Amino acid sequence: MPRTNFQELLDAGVHFGHLKRKWNPAMAPYIFMERNGIHIIDLEKTVVKIDEAASAMKHIARSGKKILFVATKKQAKEIVAERVKEVNMPYVTERWPGGMLTNFPTIRKAVKKMSSIDKMAGDGTFTNLSKRERLQVTRQRAKLEKNLGSIADLTRLPSAIFVVDVCKEHIAVREAKRLGIPVFAMVDTNSDPTEIEFPIPANDDASKSISLITGILCQAIAEGLNERKFDKDKEPGQRDKSMTRKELETELHPSIVEAIAEEDEEEEVEADENDTEEIEEGEEITAEVDDSEEDL
Repeated sequence: MPRTNFQELLDAGVHFGHLKRKWNPAMAPYIFMERNGIHIIDLEKTVVKIDEAASAMKHIARSGKKILFVATKKQAKEIVAERVKEVNMPYVTERWPGGMLTNFPTIRKAVKKMSSIDKMAGDGTFTNLSKRERLQVTRQRAKLEKNLGSIADLTRLPSAIFVVDVCKEHIAVREAKRLGIPVFAMVDTNSDPTEIEFPIPANDDASKSISLITGILCQAIAEGLNERKFDKDKEPGQRDKSMTRKELETELHPSIVEAIAEEDEEEEVEADENDTEEIEEGEEITAEVDDSEEDL
């Protein structure tokens, strides 16, 4: 059964594209007609693409992986943040930090610095700082929270990213493509869908359209998380075997299967390194605190 229908998409204005003179020829397969100089998106194809994307996201969530949502345009910020928080997935709704994916270790250091400031407040280190220094550290913490707070729990690269506007978030898409991370995206008639593994032809400017599609995908993620929890509660011999790689390959896009497999390999390597990281964590925090004081 489809996750949405023609009428629901029509009511949300998903079918409205851009002016004909702004179109991208690569979107021709998804355009139904032109009316008053505006391209109209074929909603029948949108329904199919939404189902494909929702199914893939459900499997990613069920496998325990993360999907990064990116929506920095004004009309999408609050909608995406509100929806994504419900399924506990990372998101970026402020300015995209360049190199967030391709230079991920540096981003993680910034997140750790935010954590070190929190520990300074908790262990009494703040009392040794002057009022001016405390104010500067607090402002630094607020800035980091605004830009990186939504990805604080993202300890490794995401298995996929979802983008609301391909044109606006072209840097994020480029970084994901460079690393082989599958991209889900809402593509309007002025966008290029050829570089997107899971394009969803839709109006990416109307808040109702963004809310509807994001809500459907988040619902699919929630289903995947619930199934994962249900599988964990089963006895080892009774667990569902439907998430094996061989069966995934018959159902999902190859890029999704590869992303899940690579994540599993990374987890095994990181598990071996956890003990060493825990030993060095105290020294790193002390060094970061010293750096913060030197910056002041």
